[in-house]
Parts: sequence; C-alpha cells; structure tokens
Amino acid sequence: MFQTFEVTAEPRHGAARLGALRAALAAAGLQGFIVPRADVHQGEYVADCDARLQWLTGFTGSAGFCVVLPEVAGVFVDGRYRTQVKGQVDLTVYTPVDWPEVKAGDWITERAPAGARIGYDPWLHTAREIEEIEARLAGTGIGLVAAANLVDAVWTDRPTPPCGKVAVHPIELAGESSADKRRRLGGQLGREGQATAVLTLPDSLSWLLNIRGADIPRNPVVQCLGLLQADGNVDLFIDQAKLGPEVLAHLGPSVRIAAPEAFEAALRELRGRIRVDRATAPVAVSRILAEAGAEVVWGQDPCLLPKARKNEAEIAGMVEAHLRDGAAMVEFLAWLDAEVPKGGMTEIRAVTALEGFRRASNALRDISFETICGSGPNGAIMHYRVSEESDRPFGEGEIVVIDSGGQYLDGTTDITRTVAIGAPGQVERDCFTRVLQGMIAISRLRWPKGVAGSHLDAIARYPLWLAHQDFNHGTGHGVGAYLSVHEGPMGLSRRYDVPLEAGMILSNEPGYYREGAFGIRIENLLLVETAVVPEGGDAEREMLCMRTLTFVPIDRRLIAAGLMTRAEVDWLNDYHAEVAAKIGPRVSEAARRWLDAATAPL
Repeated sequence: MFQTFEVTAEPRHGAARLGALRAALAAAGLQGFIVPRADVHQGEYVADCDARLQWLTGFTGSAGFCVVLPEVAGVFVDGRYRTQVKGQVDLTVYTPVDWPEVKAGDWITERAPAGARIGYDPWLHTAREIEEIEARLAGTGIGLVAAANLVDAVWTDRPTPPCGKVAVHPIELAGESSADKRRRLGGQLGREGQATAVLTLPDSLSWLLNIRGADIPRNPVVQCLGLLQADGNVDLFIDQAKLGPEVLAHLGPSVRIAAPEAFEAALRELRGRIRVDRATAPVAVSRILAEAGAEVVWGQDPCLLPKARKNEAEIAGMVEAHLRDGAAMVEFLAWLDAEVPKGGMTEIRAVTALEGFRRASNALRDISFETICGSGPNGAIMHYRVSEESDRPFGEGEIVVIDSGGQYLDGTTDITRTVAIGAPGQVERDCFTRVLQGMIAISRLRWPKGVAGSHLDAIARYPLWLAHQDFNHGTGHGVGAYLSVHEGPMGLSRRYDVPLEAGMILSNEPGYYREGAFGIRIENLLLVETAVVPEGGDAEREMLCMRTLTFVPIDRRLIAAGLMTRAEVDWLNDYHAEVAAKIGPRVSEAARRWLDAATAPL
C-alpha cells in the first residue's frame, strides 16, 4: 500500500498562499522557510490541521517538503511521487526537486541569497533532519534558524486539532497487558541507566497503553505524547476530552494524565539520562532537555521493536483478519469478472463495491487506507486515488491495479492485485510475470538471522533488472496489528538496515509502472518465522523465512508461464491450492465457482 492522492478539478495552490508566506518571512527577517509534511508526532499520517505542505502547495503525498526562498520554492519528492507532484502543484510557482538525490542543503546553497537565514519549526523536524541540512550548509554563510511556524501565521482557516474518542484494545487481542509492557520496557531503561524515554509516535503510545483512537482517518491511533519512566509509569499528554471513564480506569494511576500544552514544561523538569530517538522525536525535545540540564541519550524509541515483533495473540488475530479479508476480496473479484462484460465498469464503481464487500463481514472498523484503483494509464500513478473528475471506465485489453486493505479489531490488511480486463497484451503479460517472479522469490526466501531488509530488496527486483526494468518504491513495509498500515522500524528496501526478526509482518509488493500506459503491483503480507532446518542443513545455523498471510488468487490471465521456472510454477500452484482450501468455505457459491477456476493449476 502507498499513500494515495486525488486528481481533482480544484485550482492548484500557488501564488497567493506562497506570497503570503514570503511576506511573513520578510517581516520576520528570514530569507527562507522549510515546510515539511510532518507534525509534532513525526508520524507518516497527519491530521487536517497539520497538513501544511498540502495547504501551501497542493501536494498530498506521504513524504516530502518545500523549501521557500525569495525567488524559488522547491517541492522535494522521492521517486514514488515524481508523476504525482507534476499533477498537483502549480508549476509556474513551484519547482519539483528529485529527493533524496538532490540534498536540501546543497539546493539551498545554490539558490539562497548570501548570508540567508532559513527558518524552520523545531517541533516539525527531527534532530537527524536538521543535522543533515546543517552539515551541507557548513561554511557557506547560510544558516538555519529555529522559528515560530510562519505557515500557521498565514493559514487563517486552519482546522482545529482532532479529538477522537479513545477505546481500550482488548487484552485477548493485545496479548500482553499495558502494565506488563510498561514494566518490561521501563526495566530495560533502568538497566541501561536511563531515567526516562520520550515517546512522540502515536502508534508507539497506542501499542504501549493498549488503546486505540480515531484522530487520523484510516489509522486507529491516538495522537498524544508521553514520557516512559524507568519504574514503568507513564506521563501521558493528551486532550482529556478523548478519555472516557472506561479508558481512565484501564490506564490506572500509573499513567498520569496532563494536557498536551504541559509537555514542554514537563521536559524542562526532567533530570538524569533521557532517551530521545534522533529519527522520530522533534529536535525541539533534545534542545529543551539540554537547556534544562538533562543528559540526552540518543536511542531508538523503545516501543518500536517490541511492537514490530508480534506476539502469539497478535499473530492469531492477523491470520484471522486476513482470511476474513481474503473472502471479501474473492467475492469482489468474482463480482468484477461477472460485471465487466456487461459494460459500464469504472474505477469509482469498483472502489465502492470493494468496500461494500469488506463491510458485509460486519467486522470492518474502517478501510486501512484510501483504495487505489487505477485502470490503464492511471495504474502507472503509484499513489493514485480516483475522483469524480478522474474516474475512467475499464477498457478492453487494459489492466487495473487495485491496492486496498481493511482495519479489523483483530488485524490490519493490505493487498494489491492487478487484474486483466479482456485479453491483455504480451508486453503487459511479460512485465506482470517478472513482477510475480520477484514476489515469489521473496515469499520463498530463507536467510541467516541478522540480515536486514536492505539486503533482501534486490531479490525482488532481479527478474525486472534482467529486462532493464525497475520500480521506484520499496519492496515492502512493516504492518501493525490494528494499528498503522505502515509500521517501522523494518522494511524491504534499500533504506532499512534493521535486521528482520521472527514475529515481524511485512508487505511483499514489487511492481512495474510505464507512465501513460499501465501499472502493475502484486502484494501479499508475510510473517517472519524461524525456519525449520531441512535434511542436510546446518542444525546450528539459525535461519528465518516467510509465511504468507494473504490468500487471494493472482490473475492467471496475466501470467506468461513460459518465463517461469518449474519451482516458481510449483509455488504458485501450491499457493492457489491453499487459497482454495482456506477461502473456499468462507465465500458464496457463486464466488466459490469463480475461485475454483481462478486457482486451477497453471
């Protein structure tokens, strides 16, 4: 799954808002300002009140930032958003910049006036981000300046912060009480000589406290800030209007409640060695602590790895959620194949129908992200989301990318299937098969303990590389258990150096995109497990492997079987047999007949 964007007829944001910001900069004595997508929590998903980058530029991607200078404003986006940004920002006033190939510090150096002072909000950037830019600006005479947020100063109709009600996450699904989690992680802090850990990520606090929320659409996290003490107590900074009596009783006296506005003052009261995550905490946190005399100890958010290593209850919930979701997907795909020949199938109609099949289970809490359904050339836009203006009919001979997922109380799902409309062309079939080969390679992997996703990413790309093809996104991301559909700190891409461990759940989603023509992506979720030693293997060597959680047929009409090896065909046939066995009893008779044909041996 990837963050989606909507193509609309709404005028692009441009000169007026940018002009207001530049006037505010001049009044503040600044020659530039950095506008990130992030909020104070530094999570991937932001509330409407924190969507400053979107408000200023019109760009809605999940990563990126804008550097505003007197004569130029650069919108920095990575490879996932190079097509999207051109369709969303006013290119007469904004300049797309290929990031991270182009570094912000270098770009500023080449374009900012001599001696420029570039402002930034220290609550919206991590220490790592600011250090990297400052290192590039060293010796140039250009400096970064922590400042009040000038976007907020000119955003006159800024929405109010969200206040979604908090719910208790049941212990039978969490698998461990909040008290036990807090004692375990607090004890680790104490053994490392640390008094407190600063927690700013909503999913970390939601997991630690066994609570879920409704502050961010599609993600059941609670927006709050916290301080985990070595004794296992937590100071929680949250709008108390979110907390009902049941939640307060659940949290108990060991979780001390305060307003978000009290967070900075609480930081100033801390003493001793305080753990701060350089990659996720706002740089303001470490600076306030240092000013107050505390010792900042850089270290990873202590919740990240324990949260990523799912326990038995979380794994069981995810397994059941995927079987339920797989049944909904099969009902949808069977319906789609029956409806397409009648004519009139469009992207919006398909998206609406798919959500309806998920809701028919009566277990869906929400979809896990805005459904991507791109037909023909729209499929080549990795993060596309259909609107009334962009909606297009499915065309004969086209292929359609459908990336979707569900949030269930027992788990979070994320699946992509690419389906053929009529008879696909040979080029599309060849490209699809290479993507499938990469997906199968990851599914079949076993590797030594200690290996990170950065080492495995190339395996999914190898069949495409042989054909001089590639894709501009990671092969996979972590997934939470009824939490964020994108979960760190691990993943399958060049930027993830965290070793994979048993219990982690990741997506496996290689793809291929030909701009203006078609897109392809195939995605299953996988559980990392300890591998069984085969006959003849080294018993003393610990290895890991993947177990597939997603059970939905892969479109056989798009497979060029002649490109595949015998082992790849065997894997696919075995997978389809398992899909039929697990999902068949859960679907209607009509869907079962479709499933039998869709899972026939290749």
